[in-house]
Order: sequence, then C-alpha cells, then structure tokens
Amino acid sequence: MVSRLQEEIRQTRPFSSLEDEALLNIVRTADRLQYHFQQALKPHGITPTQYNVLRILRGAGEAGLRCSDIGERLISSDPDITRLLGRLQKLRLVRRRRNAKDRRVIYARISPKGLELLEELDPVVKKHTQEMLKGFNHDRLLTLISLLEEVRGQLTQDGSAASRHG
Repeated sequence: MVSRLQEEIRQTRPFSSLEDEALLNIVRTADRLQYHFQQALKPHGITPTQYNVLRILRGAGEAGLRCSDIGERLISSDPDITRLLGRLQKLRLVRRRRNAKDRRVIYARISPKGLELLEELDPVVKKHTQEMLKGFNHDRLLTLISLLEEVRGQLTQDGSAASRHG
C-alpha cells in the first residue's frame, strides 16, 4: 500500500524503514507548516525567524538580550544573529546598544514600532495557528506535543545529534 507521503513526493518505491518514513513525514510536515506561516507573515514584511526574534525581545522587556541569548532561544537556529538583528534594526523594529563595561557585548531590545507590529500580528498568528491545527482536539494536541518532545529529547540525551551550539 502506498502511503500519503509517497503520493505527495511521488515516490514509487517503499521507504527503506518505518523510521525513515516517520522522519520524512516530520520533515515534510515542518516544511509545509513553515511555508504556510511564511505566507501569513509575508504581507507584514517579516519572516518567521524575524517574528520569532521580535517575540523573544518582547518577552525580554526593557533590558533586552545579548545576541547569543537570542540565538539560544530561537525556534529555528540562525547562524548569523548579528545580520538578522541588523535587518530588523533597518526596519526600525529593534534597537541595539553596546554594553558600557564590555563593548564587545551588544544588547538588542524591541522598539515601539516592533511592539506595534507584534500587536497587529498577534491575532493573525493566533488565527493561523488555530487553522493549521483545527483537526486536533485537546488530547490529540497533547499527544502530538509529547511525541515531538520525546523525539527531541532522545536527540539531545544520547548524543546522536549535535546540539545547536556545539
């Protein structure tokens, strides 16, 4: 029997293993969710990663965060936080300042314009999220979360996958 994923990617041969099929399903699903999220944000002129940074900085408050702290909190890793923050600064969505004691350390914080954008996006993102997962009741969502956390937990526990930061 041909699986739904095999049909979607037009694969004629069976997967080499059930694990292979499961992993490819996760990757394909993440890609589709990311694409739809990009489309929801596109009219507002930012990417999902930029949106993630703005939310992180909103949560950090007035003190802001160092670049390295932002990088650790990102949902999807981005190797060049400095450039990412530079783009957000050009859009006047974040502000950056050097630490007075250590000039190498730069803090970023969300600007009033960034806060306004997030306020505008909050209902858009909420509606988008609900729409993408509308077929799942509360118990199924908890099961999905638990399974995905279990997969990530195994990746960091046994060292089979490199951590994001070395």
